[in-house]
Amino acid sequence: MVDLKKSPRRVLSVFVLAMLNVAIMASLRNLPLVASYGLSSIFFFTIVAIFFLIPSALVSAELATGWSKGGGVYVWVREALGDKWGFFAIWMQWVHNVAWYPVILTFVATTLAYTFNPALAQNKLFVVSVILVSFWGMTIFNYLGVKTSSWFSTIGVILGTILPGLLIIGLGIFWVANGNPIKTPLSVSAIIPDFKHLGNFVFLAGLFLAFTGLEVSSVHAAEVKDPQKNYPRAIILAALITFSVFLLGALAIAFVIPKGDISLASGLMEAFHQFFSHYNLTWILPVVAFLLVIGAIAEVNAWIVGPVRGLYVTTTHGNLPPIFHKLNKHGVPMNLLWFQAIIVTITSLIILQLPTVSASFWILSVMSAQTYLLMYILMFIAAIKLRYIRPHVPRAYKVPYKAKGIWVLSIFGIASCVFVILLGFYPPSQLNVGNLVFYEFYLILSMIVMSIIPLIIHKFRKPHWVLENGKKI
Repeated sequence: MVDLKKSPRRVLSVFVLAMLNVAIMASLRNLPLVASYGLSSIFFFTIVAIFFLIPSALVSAELATGWSKGGGVYVWVREALGDKWGFFAIWMQWVHNVAWYPVILTFVATTLAYTFNPALAQNKLFVVSVILVSFWGMTIFNYLGVKTSSWFSTIGVILGTILPGLLIIGLGIFWVANGNPIKTPLSVSAIIPDFKHLGNFVFLAGLFLAFTGLEVSSVHAAEVKDPQKNYPRAIILAALITFSVFLLGALAIAFVIPKGDISLASGLMEAFHQFFSHYNLTWILPVVAFLLVIGAIAEVNAWIVGPVRGLYVTTTHGNLPPIFHKLNKHGVPMNLLWFQAIIVTITSLIILQLPTVSASFWILSVMSAQTYLLMYILMFIAAIKLRYIRPHVPRAYKVPYKAKGIWVLSIFGIASCVFVILLGFYPPSQLNVGNLVFYEFYLILSMIVMSIIPLIIHKFRKPHWVLENGKKI
């Protein structure tokens, strides 16, 4: 509970908070996905913003400023729906990463390939090898207690995201200004997608995944000056900046690569290759690839321990068996870390079963999105219930229009999550995903397994599993 008299000094400006949210959302690996939509991405961005981005941001801000102690979504859902569903929610927030890690490391592998042999970007064995070596290397790195410092993270974002992002946008503008041929339509009619084929909407799942994670930054809502007005402004500003980066960067890719030829995994580097080849600047390509790899590695490394520690918080209520209680001398939940690495290894093997790297990239993205969105559904339900069972808990930020506001935003959020989860089972028309039965079976089985595990653990938990201040009670 927040004591408003003792709440933190409100020192964050609208711009600073907006930048924190941009850092969460703006990842260049999503540009090829957006590029596949061309100008119609404007339509899809609007849908994602209205039905998911704004509801999830504002609802999580209310929850974060009402229950500001550590634990995040675990505490919020537990307070509203009980310990079982609180544990389920934090498990889903954690486990979605085991599919997300191979996705971003696939981007690392395909980008790295362009520094010495572009053909390797489509070599599944090469991609899996890079994923496993990178992830296990970073797991060991974090196991030893060596964390990425804030300055390294900042430099990684600047060098690996901002600079390449500005570069691809600049190249796209220069391409159009010089009258070069454009491979995607730029007419007003191109903004409205073709509603006749459901396959044209499937990539929405990837866009939703790109805008998840704002519940993490919502903890800063209480530190904003006049949060009731300025927090929504920060979210809108962050959305506009992110949409602009995505749209302009994606269009730059679409300018030089036809829609049907855009690789979800290596499309960004292919676009850079096209631009640099045209201007006889191919010597720059390895430099750009190196910067992108640095940015992606920094992003993954910063996430490896964080979600694990979030899951470890549940040991205070006995939600993890003793095998996962062990901390090493650096305070790292070592067995949880190894468990995470093993699951990521198994998940990564899906790449060897699908016909192309892009298909693998996509199915892992869908798996991650579907799992994560289950957590959001619980978060929205919890927000509604807490308005009624905990009405007197002070919140520095509160969704406006009283009960009507929280109901409308939460219903928007729940409906969009359910729609995208179901949509993910429909393979995109732009990709060859191979055997349809295998595609459906893998996604359904993954969701069932990932959902059942926390429920089984909770059902069979024992009294001696409870920890208090790191000691059994």
